[in-house]
This record gives sequence, structure tokens and C-alpha cells, in this order.
Amino acid sequence: MSTQSSGGMLSFLMKENIIAKPGFNRWLVPPASIAIHMCIGSVYAWSLFNGPLTRQLGVVASSADDWSLASVVWIFSVAIVSLGLTAAFGGKWLEKVGPRYVGVVAGFCWAGGFLIGSVGISTHQLWLIYLGYGVLGGMGLGLGYVSPVSTLIRWFPDKRGMATGMAIMGFGGGAMIGAPLIRWLLAKNAIAPDFLGAESAVKLITEGGRRFAETATGKVEVVIASAKQAGAISSDALEGVYVVGTGDTGAAATFITLGIGYFIVMMIASLLYRVPAENWAPEGWDSNTLTSKKMVTENDVHIDQSMKTPQFWLIWIVLCFNVTAGIGVIGVGKTMINEIFGSLTIVTAGFAATYVLMISVFNMTGRFFWASVSDFIGRKNTYFCFFLIGIALYVSIPYFASSGGTAALWGFYIATMVIFTMYGGGFATIPAYLADIFGTLHVGGIHGRLLTAWSTAGVLGPFAITYLRNLSKDNAIADLVSNIDPAAFATKFGAPVSKLNELVAAKSVTIAKLMEIAPAGSIDPTSGLYNTTMYAMAGLLVIGLIANALITPVSDKHHVNNTHPQMAPAE
Repeated sequence: MSTQSSGGMLSFLMKENIIAKPGFNRWLVPPASIAIHMCIGSVYAWSLFNGPLTRQLGVVASSADDWSLASVVWIFSVAIVSLGLTAAFGGKWLEKVGPRYVGVVAGFCWAGGFLIGSVGISTHQLWLIYLGYGVLGGMGLGLGYVSPVSTLIRWFPDKRGMATGMAIMGFGGGAMIGAPLIRWLLAKNAIAPDFLGAESAVKLITEGGRRFAETATGKVEVVIASAKQAGAISSDALEGVYVVGTGDTGAAATFITLGIGYFIVMMIASLLYRVPAENWAPEGWDSNTLTSKKMVTENDVHIDQSMKTPQFWLIWIVLCFNVTAGIGVIGVGKTMINEIFGSLTIVTAGFAATYVLMISVFNMTGRFFWASVSDFIGRKNTYFCFFLIGIALYVSIPYFASSGGTAALWGFYIATMVIFTMYGGGFATIPAYLADIFGTLHVGGIHGRLLTAWSTAGVLGPFAITYLRNLSKDNAIADLVSNIDPAAFATKFGAPVSKLNELVAAKSVTIAKLMEIAPAGSIDPTSGLYNTTMYAMAGLLVIGLIANALITPVSDKHHVNNTHPQMAPAE
């Protein structure tokens, strides 16, 4: 794709052609960046798709051929990895072509990812969802994410923290609009599968761990749904036996609608971008009031030189571990609250969906709040707050999970919401932290390269939470089965205990179904499935705390006047 400004049908997108004229109101720029970030920020509502994608064939309950939670959670991870890798290259490209060009390309990638993903859902080809939403959509995330950062820092040199908070606030708030919209679209497009009757009224057989029903037309594969599972698809759906492959979760249609809607908004917002003229400054602003602050440099570091400094890699560690601790929880937020507190009557499908919405609200609020606070207490001190408070909160979550009850639920709710404010605040504070340490010359490009830390966290967080959860789940199932009468087990599942692994793999045996035949007094282990994960996340924050403490101003030898004297500003 050509990026030449002279001639060509795309010249109106180029940086030199969107320079604001004298008198332009800089407050017209933030709404464009917030709109784009609200669109791509819907990635934080991904956990709403976990359930439908793991029930795409069974619809009311997972069938043997449905995708597992672990396999669909990684779609979110791939999108975040693609985001970071694209931002690493896109940040430098942004400095050349400007935010409007990058924003338009981001819109095509993000919308295209949804459309390709919808084909993958319809054809039950998981790799197409990874390619579409994960890779192509992730590229849209990365380009859309970096497009406003350096632009707003230059428009608001007097309020760096607030500016980056505005630039990235919308990303945290994307799920605030996306979550209820996704939930509504899924419900609107869902179709309940064929109902055969109550479990006691249907002749069931088990083969290879799968459940089948004998009907007048032959043998069909089925799933057995509880009243709660059936009610999640349709209010008039009944508990009992349903035919696999005869309904629809509505996920594919939802993907198509979102792709078209987000494309329209991102195109309009991208066309609103403007960049300030060279040497522009807010009226009456004195740059000395900023550079006189500790840890804020009045020099610049070249983008390539920045990666040769210890400060870049220390900030990389700070961002990576702060994100890792939060991103795994965000990716399975709805699933986690259902598993830990699902036995409480207050935890309905609507409550869990609202929890995802509130994640977005606090994520967004934290981005603006903490970034603005950092203008007063400094970026380094702000990160000290993130790590010290975060460690205490992550350690508290296993306590709330084991306590049970409504009071524990609200303790868990508050703890996680505070965590999400600091998760979002970390993203919003980082660009200003980089501008303080490396100057503003190439802050957009340096920020893009630093986002590889987000890519790494996008793998570490979900891997840790799914691996440790699955390990806890397998141990819990083994412990329950050891206390269950083998005859009761065989009656319930139509197969002996020796077939346990086969039944678990086919999703016929779950903790919930084992609890139905467990001896009286058996404790449901579901609420403790995430305890090990929370302690591990607290440990990562300790490492981030140490890295933040080691950050100091960059040595003079790395400044642009020493490494690239031809780029140094005239005295």
C-alpha cells in the first residue's frame, strides 16, 4: 500500500495533510481516539463468547465435539499477542504516516477479523476464528491502540498523564458498551436445540464417553441440560435431553453484526484525527514546569537507542507483569464468577454479564483516574501503588472464594474491581512514563515496541489461569470419584469408573454432575479452582515491584544529541 502524499487517492489520510490550522480546538481530538478505542476495547468482553463457543454444537451444554474452554480462551491470547507485535512495528510507521492512515487500516483489520471469525463459527473451524479474530483482528487492535497516543501527548504536553488516560480510556471502556450489546445479540440470535424430553423419559446409552438417545428415526447424540443451562438459551426451555447440532448459540450472527458496526464507527473517527503543527504549544504553557520534575527528562532518546537502555527493559517487565496478573482474570471473568459463586441465587446469567460490564467500567475509570493521579505523584510512585495494593488484593481472593456466601461474593467483587482499575491505569500511565524517561521525539514508536510486553502477558496470563485451573479441576474430580460408590457412578454415566478419563474428555463427567451423586457432606471444590492462580499472580507483582524500584533516569550517552546528532533540536 502506497504512503505517498503527492497524488494518489489515499493522500488525504497522510500525516502532512491533516495538520491542524491555527485556532484549532485540541479538545476535538480526544473524542476520535476514544471512539476507536471503544470499538477495539470490546476485546475485553471476550469472556462472553467463551460459553457460546464451548456449546456451539450442544447449545444448552457442551457436547463431545464442542471446543473446550482452554482452546477458545487462547483466541483472546492470540489477539493480544498480535496486538503487541503489530504495535511494535506500527508505532514507528505511525510516526511516518500519521494517526488517520493507521486508524483506517485498523478499522479494516478489526472488522475483517470479526467477519472471518463468523465463518469459522458457522463451519465449526476453530482455526478460522484464530486467523480472523485472533491474528487479523489483533492487528487491528495494535494499530488502533497506538494511533492516538503520540498525537495526544503532543496536543497535551502540559497534561501528559491525563492525555494518555484519555487516549487509552476508551479501550478499557469498550466492554462497557460491547458487553450488553454482545449479550443482547447472542440472545436475539440464539435458537434452542430439539428437545427430546426429561432424562428419565428418554432411553440413553453411552458409547466412547458420549451420550446417545434412541429415537424413532434412529440413534442421535445428545446432551443433558440442567434447568439453569436450558434457561440460559430460552426462558421456556426445560431441563432434560437435547439433540446435538440442532440449535444455534447466535455467536456467528453476533460476530457479523459487530464487525459491520465497528467498521463504520472507526472509519468516521479516523477521519476526525488532526495533528499539531511543528513547534505548536498550548497558549501560556511553560515547558520548564514539566521538566523540573524528578524523573522527567528534557532530552530525547531515539527509538532504536531506547532498546539499548536498561530503563526500557525494566519498564517492559513492569508492564508485562502488571498486565499478566490482570489479563488472565479478564479473559475468564464471567466463567470465574460463575464457578466460584454459581451456587448463590444472586449469581444469575444477568449478574455474571453485568460483572463483565463492570470490569469494563472500572478498567476505563482506572485508566483516566490513575493516569491523572500520576501527573501529581509521578509515574514511578503510581506503579508502586499498583503493585503493593495488587499483591494484597490477589492474596485476598482465595479467602473470599473459600468463605462463600453473599458477603464473600461482594468482597471478591470489590477486590477484583480495584484490581481492574490498576490494570487499566497501568496501560494509561505507561505512555507518559515513557515520555518522562525517553522524551517525546519517538514516544509513539517506543510505546509500540513496549507493547510486546502485552503480547507476552497475553500468553502468560491465560496460560497460567487455564493450566492451573485445569490442574485443580482434574485433582478435584479424582478426589470426588474416589469417594463415590462405583455402582452409583456407573448408573449415572452409563460407564464404569475405569472409563473416567474418557468420560471427562467427552465432557460427560463434570464436577457439577459428580456432586449430584457424591456422599452427603461432600464439599464442592469448584470455588477453590482459582486459588493457586491468584497466589501465582501475586508473586508476579512482587517481581514487577522490584523492577519498578530499579528504574532511574537515562544516562546522557543515550540522548539523541549523542547518538543521532543530526536529529537534535537546534539550540
